[in-house]
Amino acid sequence: MTAQLIDGNALSRQLRESVAQRVATLKTQGITPGLAVVLVGDNPASQVYVRNKVKACHDTGMHSVLEQYGATMTEADLLARVDALNNDPTIHGILVQLPLPAHIDAHKVIEAISPAKDVDGFHVASAGALMVGQPGFWPCTPYGCMKMLESIGYNLRGKHAVVIGRSNIVGKPMALMLLQQNATVTVCHSATPDLKAMTLQADVIVAAVGKRNVLTADMVKPGAVVIDVGMNRNDEGKLCGDVDFAGVKEVASHITPVPGGVGPMTITMLMVNTLESAERGLAAQA
Repeated sequence: MTAQLIDGNALSRQLRESVAQRVATLKTQGITPGLAVVLVGDNPASQVYVRNKVKACHDTGMHSVLEQYGATMTEADLLARVDALNNDPTIHGILVQLPLPAHIDAHKVIEAISPAKDVDGFHVASAGALMVGQPGFWPCTPYGCMKMLESIGYNLRGKHAVVIGRSNIVGKPMALMLLQQNATVTVCHSATPDLKAMTLQADVIVAAVGKRNVLTADMVKPGAVVIDVGMNRNDEGKLCGDVDFAGVKEVASHITPVPGGVGPMTITMLMVNTLESAERGLAAQA
């Protein structure tokens, strides 16, 4: 068996076409969805991510604002900018690119973003809404993973899903989203004594720890679906995930590649969240 690829690039294109159509509809009602991206410092990876997000906005017909500040920007000044964007009616989503310089409290900044504009889904209010199954914004990476499972028609009811990683950005929200779809969920992490024993039971495995080859072929049940969230570099400097792709694809039924898997979906779900924020704002005015 060689696994079928879940192509994140192709799925992203489909979803962005739908977003562009909905953006065009909103524009006929006088609303252009707007995303503000705030970048503090000169982290090269952050600059690439930010450029991709701004380009995605333009490609779908959205309005985007990129605010770039030096690494010496004070926490107070950044909080003031977030407050101004909270009160800007042309902005429906606010994204403060992480990581922030060490002297700025990232949690304080995230909590300063209005939950109504928290399109990254990192605010405590967003996390709480996900926890209790209320409307809110889902974090973009696990949201994208769910869309990938949906794209292959995978029914999670009664399936055993193993999430490797417990971060607030991916692991924990991923587990909650899978639980909402009636999967039985196991969350594994650095203190899990026998990871292989857990993953061999799994119908679905989501690897999200940022560590190369954390999942190898001997750890995967034949026919399992494997979602690779990791972004690492191999010895040749090429982008790779958390999964030993060459080995695992011979055991799994479906697998996501790196690059071209979860990465493009993360940015696409940011577009979806920003669009939905604008749509909710319009509905609230009605």
